[in-house]
Amino acid sequence: MRPPRLLVLLLLLALLPSPPAAAGPSAWAALRAAAGGRRASPAAQEEAAAGVLRRLLPSHVRSFRFQIDSKGSVCGESSCFRISSVDGSGEGGPEILIQGTTGVELASGLHWYLKYWCGAHISWDKTGGAQLASVPSPGSLPRVKGEGVKIERPVPWNYYQNVVTSSYSFVWWDWKRWEKEIDWMALQGINLPLAFTGQEAIWQKVFKSFNVTDKDLDDFFGGPAFLAWARMGNLHGWGGPLSQNWLHQQLALQKKILSRMIELGMVPVLPSFSGNVPAVFKNLFPSANITRLGDWNTVDANPRWCCTYLLDPSDALFIDVGQAFIRQQIKEYGDVTNIYNCDTFNENTPPTNEPAYISSLGSAIYEAMSRGNKNAVWLMQFVGKGWLFYSDASFWKEPQMKALLHSVPIGKMIVLDLFADVKPIWKMSSQFYGVPYIWCMLHNFGGNIEMYGVLDSISSGPINARTSNNSTMIGVGMCMEGIEHNPVVYELMSEMAFRNEEVDVEDWLNTYSYRRYGHANAEIEKAWRILYHTIYNCTDGIADHNKDYIVEFPDISPSPQLSKRRSMSIVSRHRRFFLREISASLPHPHLWYSKKEAIKALELFVNAGSDFSESLTYRYDLVDLTRQCLSKLANDVYLDAMSSYQKKDSNGLKFHTRKFLEIIVDIDTLLASDDNFLLGPWLESAKSLAVTEDERKQYEWNARTQVTMWYDNTKTEQSKLHDYANKFWSGLLKSYYLPRASKYFTYLSRSLQENRSFQLEEWRKDWIAYSNEWQSGKELYAVKATGDALAISRSLYQKYFS
Repeated sequence: MRPPRLLVLLLLLALLPSPPAAAGPSAWAALRAAAGGRRASPAAQEEAAAGVLRRLLPSHVRSFRFQIDSKGSVCGESSCFRISSVDGSGEGGPEILIQGTTGVELASGLHWYLKYWCGAHISWDKTGGAQLASVPSPGSLPRVKGEGVKIERPVPWNYYQNVVTSSYSFVWWDWKRWEKEIDWMALQGINLPLAFTGQEAIWQKVFKSFNVTDKDLDDFFGGPAFLAWARMGNLHGWGGPLSQNWLHQQLALQKKILSRMIELGMVPVLPSFSGNVPAVFKNLFPSANITRLGDWNTVDANPRWCCTYLLDPSDALFIDVGQAFIRQQIKEYGDVTNIYNCDTFNENTPPTNEPAYISSLGSAIYEAMSRGNKNAVWLMQFVGKGWLFYSDASFWKEPQMKALLHSVPIGKMIVLDLFADVKPIWKMSSQFYGVPYIWCMLHNFGGNIEMYGVLDSISSGPINARTSNNSTMIGVGMCMEGIEHNPVVYELMSEMAFRNEEVDVEDWLNTYSYRRYGHANAEIEKAWRILYHTIYNCTDGIADHNKDYIVEFPDISPSPQLSKRRSMSIVSRHRRFFLREISASLPHPHLWYSKKEAIKALELFVNAGSDFSESLTYRYDLVDLTRQCLSKLANDVYLDAMSSYQKKDSNGLKFHTRKFLEIIVDIDTLLASDDNFLLGPWLESAKSLAVTEDERKQYEWNARTQVTMWYDNTKTEQSKLHDYANKFWSGLLKSYYLPRASKYFTYLSRSLQENRSFQLEEWRKDWIAYSNEWQSGKELYAVKATGDALAISRSLYQKYFS
C-alpha cells in the first residue's frame, strides 16, 4: 500500500539541510574575483534561469518567479538560494519565488523545490530522464511555510568534468545536447565547469603566429574521439587529421557554450598551455629546450602516434606561447574567466627533485598564464587520479610538493583532490600545505557502464574534509571520465554542494526512490537498501574499471604459466590507470559485493514491475540491474569454462561455452529494450557532425575505435588500451563482443579435440583482423528500442536466477 502523499512530502522536507556555517569571507571574495569581466546582468541571469524552467517544465513557466539577490539582502557574503511562497499574485500568477546569488543558485533552488516539495526527480536523459509527473498542476503547487527556506553553500565552488570527459562523453554533441547539459549543470548547482571544446581552432591561430602551418598541425592534433589525449601530449595524429570544418564547427559551439554558462553566472575553466608543441617547433626554434617524451601505450613505439614534444616551462618561449594562447582565447570569447587549467607535471617527471628547480618551473607556468591574464588562477586538475602526488610518491615527497604548490601566491592556485572519494590526498598533504583545494569524486573510468558507488564516502567525505582542522577546502566536484550512468551517485554528490552535515544515506534513498519513480513502493525501497549495502558501498579502496569478461575478454593462453595477461597497474608518468604486460594467472574482474544479495534486489525490482510499467526511470534501473547481475554470472561461467579446459573436459567446455555466448545474446536483447543502452546513437551522432563523406568515414571510425581497440595494434598484438572504454550497448555485444568470445572458444575447443596447445597467436591474428575490419565498418545499428524491458527482465531472471 502506498503511504499518503502528505507523509512522503514530510519525509522529503525532513531531509532538508540545516543552515550551514558559511566559509570564510576570503573564500567568497575569491569566488567573485574569479569571474571574468564579461558577466551577465541580474536580469539576464533571471531570464537564463527562466529558460531552464521553460525547457524543463513549460507548463509551469508562470508559476515561478526568479530574483537575483544583487544587494546581498538574502545571502549576505555567501552564495545561497531562498524558496518562498508568493501571496496575492492572482490567478495564473507566480506561486513560488526563488531568490539566489546567481542564475545557478536560482536553477538550484528550482530543482530543490521540485525535489523536496513536489517529489520530482531530474537525471540525464540517458539514465531515464526526469520524473515530473508528481509535480502538481499550476495553481496547486505546495506552499513553503513562513518566510521560506534558505539554503547556503558551505563552500563556494561546485566543480564539474575531467579533462577526458570531453572525449568519452561530449565529443559528438551538438548545441541541442549541450544546452540540456548546461541546464542539468545549473540544476545541480555546478558553477565551475571545464570548458575545453573548440580549443584546437584557437591553437591553430596561435601556432600560425609562430610560423606553424596548417599542414604541420595535421600530425599534431588527434582525431575527434582522441583529442583529450592529444591535448595532454600522450599521443599525436591518432584518428586525425582534423578538418577545417571541424575546427570552425567546434569553435562556434564553444562560443554558444560559454555564452550560456556566463548567462547563468557560471565561471568556466579554460585551458592553458602545458608545453605540448608540434614536432616542427624543434626545427623552427632549434635553441629552445624541447624534449621528446617517451612512448605512451603504443604497441611498438610507432613514431606516427607516440613520443610527443614538450617545451620546458623554464624556456622563455614557453611564456611567449602560453600568454599568446590565453590572449587569443580572450580575443575570441571575451573576458569570461580568470581560471585556467594546466597539467604539465602529470605527463613528465621533472629532471631533478631539487625543490628550487621545481618551484621555478611552477612559477614559469603561472607567469605564462598571468601575462595573458593578470588575474589568472591556476587550476591543477591532476591531483589524485592523475597520480602526480599519489602514484609517484618516490619523487613527490613533502619538499617537492611544497615547492610546486607554493610556486605561485596563495590564492592563485586551486588543486583538485581528484580521487578524494577513494584516495583522498588532503589527509596526507597537510591540506595541500595551505593551498585551496576542491574535494572531488572520480567514480568512473572510460565511460564504462557499471553499477558502482561509494555512497557513504560521498555523504561524509566532503563534510569531514571541510570541518577538519586547518581545512583549505573551498569546493566539491565531480571528475568522472564519462557521464550518463549511476544517477543515484551523481544526485547525492551534487547535493553535497549544499549540505552542511552528513547525510543519512538510507533515509535519503527512501526519498530518492520515491522521487525517481513517482511514488513509494515497499519492494523498491527494500531493493535500494540492499543496493546501498552492496553495489553502492564499495569499501575495498580499488578504483572500479569494468573488466567483466564479456567486455574485456582476457587476451591469454588458458595455460597461465605460458601466458601473459593485461592487468591494471599504475605506470609512472602516465596520468591515469593504464595497462601493461605482466606475468600472472587469470585476471579477475573487480567484485566488492555479494552477488546473491544483488540478485535479491533484482527479484524485488522485477516483482515491483507492474507498479512502474510506464516509468522510464524504473525501466532504466531495471535493465541496468539485470545487466549487472547477468554480467557477473558470465564471469563465473567463463571461469568454469577455463576450469573445464584445464581438466580436458570437452563436454564441460562445450556446455560453459554455450552458456557464456548465450548470456551475451540475452544481454544484448535486454539492452535493446531501452533507448539508453544502444550502440546506434553513438555512431549516428558522430556521423551527423560530418560535412563531407571523408569526414563521415573518419568520425565513424573514431567512434567505433574508441569503444573497442582504442589505440594502435599489430597483426598479433592488440592495443594496450583495448576495451578501456568498453560499453554495455546493444549492437556492440552481438557484433563485437560475441564474435570475439566465439572465436576464442572455437580455438579452445579445437586445441582439446586435436590434443595440442592453444594457438594463442593464431587466435590473436584472427581476432585482431576482425576487430580492425569492424572498426572500419559501416553497418547500421538500431537507434530506437525494441521489446518489453520488464517482460525480458522477468524472463531472464526466471531463466538464470530463480
